[in-house]
This record gives sequence, structure tokens and C-alpha cells, in this order.
Amino acid sequence: MTDSKPVIAVVGPGAVGGLVAWFLHRGGANVVVVGRPASVARITARGLHVSSTLFGEATENVPASQTVPHGASVILAVKTFGLADTLPLIAQSQPREVLSVMNGVGHTEVLAQHLAGIPVASGSISVEATRTADGSIEHKSPFVRIAVPSSAEDFASAQALADTEAELTVQGTDAEVLWSKFRFLAPMALLTSYWQTTLGEALSKDPELTEALLTEVVACEIANGVADTVEALTRTLGSLPATMHSSLQNDLAAGRISELDSIGGELLRQAQRHGLQTPTIETIVADLTAR
Repeated sequence: MTDSKPVIAVVGPGAVGGLVAWFLHRGGANVVVVGRPASVARITARGLHVSSTLFGEATENVPASQTVPHGASVILAVKTFGLADTLPLIAQSQPREVLSVMNGVGHTEVLAQHLAGIPVASGSISVEATRTADGSIEHKSPFVRIAVPSSAEDFASAQALADTEAELTVQGTDAEVLWSKFRFLAPMALLTSYWQTTLGEALSKDPELTEALLTEVVACEIANGVADTVEALTRTLGSLPATMHSSLQNDLAAGRISELDSIGGELLRQAQRHGLQTPTIETIVADLTAR
């Protein structure tokens, strides 16, 4: 790593952000993680430790800070409920660009409003990773797939990600990239959380409910100009590891703040915006909210 390289600031060193920073550091990027005081202290003292069946087990001594370096290329990896507190921190650093890998599809307008004049792109990352009690990261899925829209092709962050072991795709619009993940993330998260079981079992627990949910998700996609079918979405979900759990499921089970609103709530807002009826989504979200 050399100081002549652009600074890549990964904001939000949780399981996903920490894994991204770990990859970038291994790839030789000039990366720093930006987080809360406790996270910064832990990473400074112990580094980022990742255990992965694909990439092995290793600790990377990634620099950590509570502030975003001025002019950095930012990768935004916070959960949606932390976005409001994070945006002023990013804006005041006057970043060269911001690439979001947040869940959901509703944050794009918020980013554009608060980061006016700054190049912003919305990408996605598909992975199953969890952070353990001691701050280590367990990478569980047999893949790490990062998608970046064509508008971010020249971002320093995208170019640095291309030099990592993660699978990177650069193509499409922001909406296409976001929905390419959200189409399967939303039903996976809602079903695993609703049934509190693995993806494979959740999909087969109640076939009629599963089909109704997928039908409503596909209707939301199509209303946003993204082509899909229930059959194609079923195949996508079936291709994922049957043993997968979702972060929403884990957060709800542990009583932590969750992304239920940015996943289930966002689907309901999309449906309302386009005049769609989504009784299955409403039932599942209401049940999870009541818990």
C-alpha cells in the first residue's frame, strides 16, 4: 500500500463493510475504515480478522478513523438506519465520489439530496457474513459478488475492487444494479425472518405463501421498469445455498435494530407508489413488526 494511491474510505466497518475493507487491503489499496469510537479502537488494536472457507483466515491491519479523510473515494456500507448520522460526516469531507453498497432501493434519492455536487452511485454486494462478539468476521457464503453501475466505472473505489478477490461486475444503471439484488434479498430476508429458519426450509414451508410473495415482489420490479418473472426469481432463490440465513433474520432474533423498514417497508412504499396490491408483503411485515 502506498500513499500515492487514492484513499478508499469504507464507512461502516460491520460484517459487510469490514469484509470489503479486508479485501481491499489484501489487494493493495490505500484503504481506511471509518466507524464509531468503539469499532475504531478495536480495529486499531486488533485489525480486521476474517474467517472464510473460500479465502482462508487472516488478519489485515487496516487503518481506522472516526472521520472520513478529505477527498477520499467513499464506499458506504452502513445499514439504512445509520444513514442519517453518517451523511453529514461524509459531506463535510468533500469526497471525490461515493459508492453505496447498502441494502434496499430507497436510499438513492436520500444520497442525491444530501450529497449534491458529488458523484454518487448505488451498487450492491451479495454475501453472507456475520460479525462475532469479539469483532471478527465470518464469511459464510460460497461467493462475494459486488455489482457496480456503469456510471461508477471510473471511480477509484471500483477500480480498487477490481484488484481484489471478490467477484466484480460493472454494468447497468443504478436501478438495475439495486433491483438485481433486492429482487432476491427482499423475499429471502422476509421469509427467513418470518419462519426463523434457513432459506431452503423457508422457501418450502408454505409454497402458496412463497409464490404469492414472489409474485408481489416481481410486480414491484416491473413497475420500476425492471423485467423479471416469478419463475426466474424462483430459480435465483433456489440457486442460493439452502443453509443461508439473512442479516434481517439475525437482527430480529437478537432484538437489535433491523432493516425491516428498508426491506419490507420499502416494498410496501414501492407498491403504494405504483398502485399495486401486496397483501402477502403486508401480512409478513405486520407480523415481523409486531414481534
